[in-house]
Amino acid sequence: MMIALVLVVALTLLALVHWYVWRRTVRDVSAPGSVWRRVGTGLAVLLPLLSLGALIGGRALPLAVERWLAWPGYLWLAVLLYLVLALLVGEAVRPLLLRVGRRRGAVQPQAVPVAAGGAPAPAEQADPADPAEQAGRKGQGGPADPSRRLLVARGVAVAAGATAAAVVGNGAYGVLRGPRLKQVTVPLAKLPRQAHGYRIAVVSDIHLGPILGRAHTQRIVDTINRAQPDLITIVGDLVDGSVPELGPAAEPLAQLRARDGAFFVTGNHEYFSGAAPWVDFVRELGVHPLENARTELGHFDLAGVNDIAGTAEGQGPDYERALGDRDTRRAAVLMAHQPVAVHEAVRRGVDLQLSGHTHGGQLWPGNYLAELANPTVAGLERYGDTQLYVTRGAGAWGPPVRVGAPSDITIVTLASWQA
Repeated sequence: MMIALVLVVALTLLALVHWYVWRRTVRDVSAPGSVWRRVGTGLAVLLPLLSLGALIGGRALPLAVERWLAWPGYLWLAVLLYLVLALLVGEAVRPLLLRVGRRRGAVQPQAVPVAAGGAPAPAEQADPADPAEQAGRKGQGGPADPSRRLLVARGVAVAAGATAAAVVGNGAYGVLRGPRLKQVTVPLAKLPRQAHGYRIAVVSDIHLGPILGRAHTQRIVDTINRAQPDLITIVGDLVDGSVPELGPAAEPLAQLRARDGAFFVTGNHEYFSGAAPWVDFVRELGVHPLENARTELGHFDLAGVNDIAGTAEGQGPDYERALGDRDTRRAAVLMAHQPVAVHEAVRRGVDLQLSGHTHGGQLWPGNYLAELANPTVAGLERYGDTQLYVTRGAGAWGPPVRVGAPSDITIVTLASWQA
C-alpha cells in the first residue's frame, strides 16, 4: 500500500512538473495550432514516457532494447531538472523585464493631433472596449501589452532552454570522457615507517549498464594502471545488470595491475543485479572479492564488508567476521560501499574507511539531499580515531551527467607518523 502511494505521488509530481514546463516553453510562447505548439506538446508527452521506460526497463527489457530508452530518457531527466530551475529563476526575472518595458513605453513622445488652422484637435473619446486603446494604455504604465508579454515569455524560455542544454551537455561530456585522477594523503598513526608513501587506488560507482560499457571500463583501467598504485580497491556499484549482459563490459578489469593486487566489495546495485554471480565473475577476472573478510598485507590489514542492501538476502555486512580477532596494533583499512558504515568502523577501531555510494550528489543540488543520508558526501573526514574517505565515483547512475560533482579515481597515499 505504501509503495503504491509513493508511486502515485511521484507520478503526480512528474506530471505537474511536465505541465509547468509545457506551459512556460510551449503554450506561453506559441499560437494555438502552430507547428511549435504541436511539436512541443508531443514532446511533453513522449519524453516523460521515455524516462519512465528507462527507469523500469532494466528489470523488464533486454539490454539492447533498454539502450534505446536510456539515452533519451535519462538525458531528459537531467535536462528537466535544470530547465525547471532555470524557469523558476525566470519567474523572478519576468516581472523586472516587464517593468522595464513599461517604463520605456511610458517615456515615448506622444504626437499631438493638430486641426486645420494650427489649433490642437479636440481629443477623441477613447473606446474602453478597443483592444488597441487598451494596449496603448498598458504601454503607458499599466499591465504589459500582449506583444511585450510574448516577447518576455519567449526570451525566458529560450534562455532557460539554452542554460539547461549547456549545463547538461557539459556534465555529460565530463562523464563520457572518463574520470580524472585525484590525489589525497592520509596519515595513519599505526602505519610503520616502511609503508610511508603506500598508494591505494580507490574507484567506486562505475555503474556499467545500458549507457556506460566496455569503453568506459577500459578508460578506468588505463587511468589506474598509469598511476601505478600499490593496491587497487573497487568499493561497490560496479554494474547495473546481469553477468550475461554486462560481463563483456567488465572484462577489462582483468588488466588491472598493482603490486598487492585488486580487491572488490559489493555495493547496493550488485544486489539489484544478482551479487553472487558478479562476485564469482570478478574473481575470474583476477580481482579478489572481500565478502566480510580480511587479508593481511605487508604493513596493514585490508578488510571488506558486504553492502547493507545484502541484509535482505542474508548477505549483509558482518563486521565481526571482517575485523574480529585481528591484531589491533596493526593499521586497518576497511572497504565499505556506504559511508554510514563508519559508525561501526569507529567502534571496531578501523583507521581508514574507503567508501563511495554518494556520487558526491552527482547532480547539483543533489549533494544537499545526499547529506541527509550520509555522514560524508565526498572527501576526507575524521570520526574519532577513524578517518573516512568517500570518492565521488567513476561513473553515473541514471543520467550520464554530473554537475558540481566531477567523477574521479582517487590515489590515497598513506603517510606514517614515524616517517
